[in-house]
Amino acid sequence: MAGEVRDDWRLSSLHTASRFPLTASPESGLAADVFREGNGGMLWRVLGILTLAMNTMGLRAAELRLGMIGLDTSHVTAFTEIINNPAAKDHVPGARVVAGFKGGSPDIESSWSRVDGYTKTLQEKYGVKIYDTIEELCQNVDAVLLESVDGRPHLAQARPVIAAGKPLYIDKPIAGTLPEVLELFRLAEAAKVPVFSASSLRFGSNTLAVRNGSIGVVTNAVTSSPAHLEKTHPDLFWYGVHGVESLFTVMGTGCVSVRRGTTPQGEIEVIGTWKGGRTGTFREGKGYSGLAQGTKGSSPVGSYDGYAPLVAAIVPFLKTGVSPVKPEETIEIFAFMEAADESKRRGGAEVTLAEVLAKAGKRN
Repeated sequence: MAGEVRDDWRLSSLHTASRFPLTASPESGLAADVFREGNGGMLWRVLGILTLAMNTMGLRAAELRLGMIGLDTSHVTAFTEIINNPAAKDHVPGARVVAGFKGGSPDIESSWSRVDGYTKTLQEKYGVKIYDTIEELCQNVDAVLLESVDGRPHLAQARPVIAAGKPLYIDKPIAGTLPEVLELFRLAEAAKVPVFSASSLRFGSNTLAVRNGSIGVVTNAVTSSPAHLEKTHPDLFWYGVHGVESLFTVMGTGCVSVRRGTTPQGEIEVIGTWKGGRTGTFREGKGYSGLAQGTKGSSPVGSYDGYAPLVAAIVPFLKTGVSPVKPEETIEIFAFMEAADESKRRGGAEVTLAEVLAKAGKRN
């Protein structure tokens, strides 16, 4: 028996624990168990359970502890399901959402009407602890996802996270104005804190294929997404950012100027001119789609493949601090959208990105 026990011990702590389950009953306690199996048997049982517990604790300790700021968007429950639930279809391992800061904006209906419901789900379904301040949240996590649906508080909410030195993912829009986008990246660079922001549309499979060279150098692209307006934000910051993100994913940086107009159906159309004469167009639409032309052919782009591809980029970023998107590209995306608004104010005149960036305070 002793030899058999020791052979089992050489397998795994899980097998050892299951072979010697610690059970209790009204008529038998620890002494009775020892009497039945002998001191050696009981010792191996206890050691097996302790080893299994230590292994489990080690696995949990290896997980990155994540905090979420701004619980007023469906992204918080969708992302947490992907991260926290090992049985989820698109589960992304290596992290766990453990903390939240409620947030919410009283002047945006889609924020104040949903924040309580999403907060309750995070607490009751996923065991997320809610903190009263961002500073307190930062003391109990390794990295942060800033999810507030409203871009206006993002800079203020990011400040204590950057001050705490926590890697930070910021959901779209990264901020409420172009000057705030610039200031946020300036603060992060000064503190050497990794910051990354992107829409889930950046990680659509057909978009990434083109980004990675499937049709050679992209010479022209058109992308489309809904562009619902929110009066508190520049027109495309709120929702059109999805389609603009797809556009920049395939075109890359180098946009020089934009002109904004409307389609025959009266929907927003922004035509950008890139260096070298390349052209990229964003059009408001009912779904997510697009087409890119390259030196080796053409391809559909702009697909929406769910949140999992984005989460699969966020978790490694928060672990390594290496962003899949350079700050310069994110800044250019928001300069494109700000220039589109300026073009609208000027009746569709061409507006350069350099002009809006200079006005926003960008330093060369």
